[in-house]
Amino acid sequence: MNGFEFSIDAVDGAARTGRLSTPRGDIRTPAFMPVGTAGTVKAMTVDQVSQTDADILLGNTYHLMLRPTAERVRRLGGLHQFMRWPKPILTDSGGFQVMSLSGISKVTEEAVTFRSHLDGSAHVLSPERSIEIQADLLGADISMQLDECVSWPADRTRATEALRLSARWAKRCKIAFGARDQQALFGIQQGSTFEDLRRESADRLQEIGFDGYAIGGLAVGEGHSAMVATLDYAAAQLPRERPRYLMGVGKPLDIVEAIARGVDMFDCVLPTRSGRHGQAWTWNGPMNLKNAKFADDDTALDPETPSPPSRDYSRAYLHHLIKSGEILGQVLLSWHNIAFFQALTASARTAIAEGRYETFVRNFRDRQAGPSA
Repeated sequence: MNGFEFSIDAVDGAARTGRLSTPRGDIRTPAFMPVGTAGTVKAMTVDQVSQTDADILLGNTYHLMLRPTAERVRRLGGLHQFMRWPKPILTDSGGFQVMSLSGISKVTEEAVTFRSHLDGSAHVLSPERSIEIQADLLGADISMQLDECVSWPADRTRATEALRLSARWAKRCKIAFGARDQQALFGIQQGSTFEDLRRESADRLQEIGFDGYAIGGLAVGEGHSAMVATLDYAAAQLPRERPRYLMGVGKPLDIVEAIARGVDMFDCVLPTRSGRHGQAWTWNGPMNLKNAKFADDDTALDPETPSPPSRDYSRAYLHHLIKSGEILGQVLLSWHNIAFFQALTASARTAIAEGRYETFVRNFRDRQAGPSA
């Protein structure tokens, strides 16, 4: 894998645990990647993120290319030095954000042209430019191919067009990436919720050959049941000996169910976004700290999660901070949520290694289904 080695240590059903070794350190799988959209995991320092036991962060190509610009990040030493994160970084290709701006973007065979949401300036993002930004300018350890992601519901014709364009772009990304010893490139499976289209996409990507494979085009409106049904076959269509990454997912139960189907890596803005809006994710389900019932609750937020905000601050104090609009409340809840997601994947790794993942899933599902706080 060009300096990247993926090993599977234990398997329990379709779930597996192992590690992706990189020049900047090992990534224990299953792994959750906190999202550092603009060179920061929102409301957190990198030291706080590191204390949650995260092995890898995700950087956002679209936002960084517009501000402060990828060229400026390169001049300042690359993304690792710029944000003071020494461990691995995976960058998305920028395609998803561009496609979501459908009113100000245009997709052709050659590239995506779009206007910045910041100042209206015109930009072109081709497969080659995406690789240049990620691998050469930002210095990502893992770069993603540029792909076309379609929202749900997608009709068969549209899903087919998108997967085939993505496959052609995947080949161009691979050529632009070339041979690198210290960096890796992942391809992205598309095909919406059509099993045969997912198979076609997986086959085309494997013909090209990548260091890892992502499952794209989910968590785009299809809902939990349709996502899980798609994962029943989509993950297994990708090579067993390479890491599998489910992009943009998701809620804790989504992650647990995806791991049961053979997925190794995840990312989502949910932990920090929820934290900024007063919501904590816990082993017993989500907790809305805005709720008046917490005003006199002197119990710890979530003693089962090993982090200072989870153990050392009362629900009453956090309720007070959120209701008062204090920034510290957003910081502490974001920190807790990232720590919970890390604890969740760590517990999944242990359960797989001990051959009890099915029981782990059942127990977690039951606890999450309890009355919401």
